[in-house]
Amino acid sequence: MRGRQATPTAAGAGRWRGATAWWWLAAVVLGHLLTCARAGLLETNPGLAYNFYAKTCPNAESIVRSVTRQMVAGNAALPARLLRLHFHDCFVNGCDASILLDVANSEKTAGPNLSVGGYEVIDAVKTQLEQTCPGVVSCADIVALAARDAVSVQFPSSLWQVETGRRDGSVSLASNTGALPSPSAGFAGLLQSFSNRGLNLTDLVALSGAHTIGVASCSSVTSRLYNGNATALDPLLDSAYAQTLMTTCPNPSTSKAGTTVNLDGTTPAKFDSTYYTNVQRKQGTLASDAALMSNAQAAQMVADLANPIKFYAAFSMSMKKMGRIDVLTGTKGQIRKQCRQVGS
Repeated sequence: MRGRQATPTAAGAGRWRGATAWWWLAAVVLGHLLTCARAGLLETNPGLAYNFYAKTCPNAESIVRSVTRQMVAGNAALPARLLRLHFHDCFVNGCDASILLDVANSEKTAGPNLSVGGYEVIDAVKTQLEQTCPGVVSCADIVALAARDAVSVQFPSSLWQVETGRRDGSVSLASNTGALPSPSAGFAGLLQSFSNRGLNLTDLVALSGAHTIGVASCSSVTSRLYNGNATALDPLLDSAYAQTLMTTCPNPSTSKAGTTVNLDGTTPAKFDSTYYTNVQRKQGTLASDAALMSNAQAAQMVADLANPIKFYAAFSMSMKKMGRIDVLTGTKGQIRKQCRQVGS
């Protein structure tokens, strides 16, 4: 989940909202149906609740939404960055905002997290909340809400519901980031990474759809294009799309550091289901995208989620599930006053 994409024009964004409004409404309806079908998930609530701050900070969620949307309006890369920030937080030590901490050898300093961004949004939101409700709203909840609100900018309303009530952790170790799935992982490795966090095959395929926005570094894709100085295409990569990638990411020995490619080469600025169509056509940017087609059950899910209604509904459910990973609630953890510092 890497975060930079072209900034759509205001007119284009307006047309997109109108065109997707009915898709969003249908997805919400289907989401309620899936909720009933997967009731067991909701019955294992770990102490979170909708509108957790209704009495202690009634404007909390509107403040998060307002600040996030304002900053997204000035930086179209933020939806992908904030979504990836949330994912990388939850997968390492649970959804406890440990990725935000500026301490020695923290998660933030680990290789997989060096390209993670969106921290400035969390800081801005926290500043506003501390002025309104000091010491009440956790940084972990801000991360979860900001990710949802940033992605939802293009929709008539929120794409998924966020339960709140998380508290902040105090441990952040770079050595724990091995739990993050690698962009070059095969199917078995991906499934194991998700299983280790209590997520299943459906969650793997649905959450992979986050790659419909954002970018990847060339270093994440060159192994699919070259072997040393020679061209050596991954047989799971469409040859025409490979040429497109090679235009941006030339031979590793001559590539400029920091160069990126879109994760979705078709509609990189839209949060839509085109990612799954790309994967079916061998046009997934990462090896981990292509890996979904190596398993028959996962490949069928990829085909199903190419339908935007099914994608939005499945993504919504899996995001809520991911947001429950090893959360701290009740008297566990703390409420940081500054998200980058423990006990502050």
